Amino acid sequence: MDWTTFQISPGDYLAPGVRWLNVNFHSVFGAITRAIEAVLGVLEGALLYLPSWLMLAISAAAALAFLGWRMGLLVAACLGFCLGAGLWQATMQTLALVSLSVTISVLIAFPLGILAARRRRVEAVLRPILDIMQTVPPWVYLIPAVMLFSLGRVPAIIATIIYGIPPMLRLTTLAFRHVRADLKELGAALGARPSTILFKIEFPAVKPTLLIGLNQCILLSLAMVVLAGLVGAGGLAPR
Repeated sequence: MDWTTFQISPGDYLAPGVRWLNVNFHSVFGAITRAIEAVLGVLEGALLYLPSWLMLAISAAAALAFLGWRMGLLVAACLGFCLGAGLWQATMQTLALVSLSVTISVLIAFPLGILAARRRRVEAVLRPILDIMQTVPPWVYLIPAVMLFSLGRVPAIIATIIYGIPPMLRLTTLAFRHVRADLKELGAALGARPSTILFKIEFPAVKPTLLIGLNQCILLSLAMVVLAGLVGAGGLAPR
């Protein structure tokens, strides 16, 4: 055998599996697509319902009230630029995509992160998976999503969800693992239930770290959504 010409083609092994999934789970993928499109349509409709100038004013006022005057000015300047450049509708579409993707990523990563912090075996299983997910280039996530869901916004959201999970999951695990033991012992000594200890003691203690994880999840999701314009995601994407 001439080893200089030996080749392994992953596509020869993956293509039958993808074909089997498309044939046997077509209805499942269709249901997922319709559900995501429905939620996304509601979000876009809500964001585009108000006049652009009023939406800009509300966003800037909210940022000013909760995050300070600097963030209020930044939000007003960024949205004002998008409005002046004629990109308001595309901006709202991107905002809807990011909002939905981040929400689903957090709903998946948060409980898994708590479980990994509680169970070493779970963390040991998740660690190599997360390492691979954070090593693979972002556009690679689009390939299986397009193969299963075709072109459009749904594969973009699926890829964005997967890309945004690792930082949130890792930081959630890190945060809950380093909660002071005496705080949890105090709650248990007072007769608090595990759920009460979680939400009344642990959650306030880890809130700063969770906000960092949320920030990273939003940044990665925004980057992926823009890149996902290559598969027809729309919004502020390259054309």
